[in-house]
Amino acid sequence: MNLKGILSVATYPGLYKHVAQAKNGLIIENVSDGKKCLAYATSRISALEDISIYTTDGDIKLSEVYASLYKVLDGKATPFNPKKASNEELTDLFTKALKNWDKDRVYASDIKRAYLWYNLLLENGLLKPEEKEEEEKPAAEKAAKAEKTAKAKETKAEKTAEEDGAITVKKRTRKKKTEE
Repeated sequence: MNLKGILSVATYPGLYKHVAQAKNGLIIENVSDGKKCLAYATSRISALEDISIYTTDGDIKLSEVYASLYKVLDGKATPFNPKKASNEELTDLFTKALKNWDKDRVYASDIKRAYLWYNLLLENGLLKPEEKEEEEKPAAEKAAKAEKTAKAKETKAEKTAEEDGAITVKKRTRKKKTEE
């Protein structure tokens, strides 16, 4: 799951996409309705890709939690309304998706917010499983491109060195001619 560019702003409801940098904040676009607005630099802005969930083994990225939840729910939304669901319903499904979540440090309100965001992202088509083969292809393409770039730079450096050598030779011959 790729959550890059998706933001949560503390004073605004819902989720937002980062559109551009402004002089005094960020220009953001609402995921649901597409309306743009300004999130001021003083607002508490959190990138979803940076959010983690506490587990007994450490932390796990929210994208990995969503990938697991996506598998458990077969790509569908939660079967209940997260706002009205009981704590038992919230924690039961969360336990299916993430067996080792830390029950002391992850509160029901955190789980509820995670479900709300999951449903919102799924509803707007921003939550898609990533296939490993698709990830490997761009990596191979990037490596090939980097290799071509390195060769091009090397060739350019050699060419520049040759030109510099030619310029130095020309200067020397001019000096000799003037001395004679």
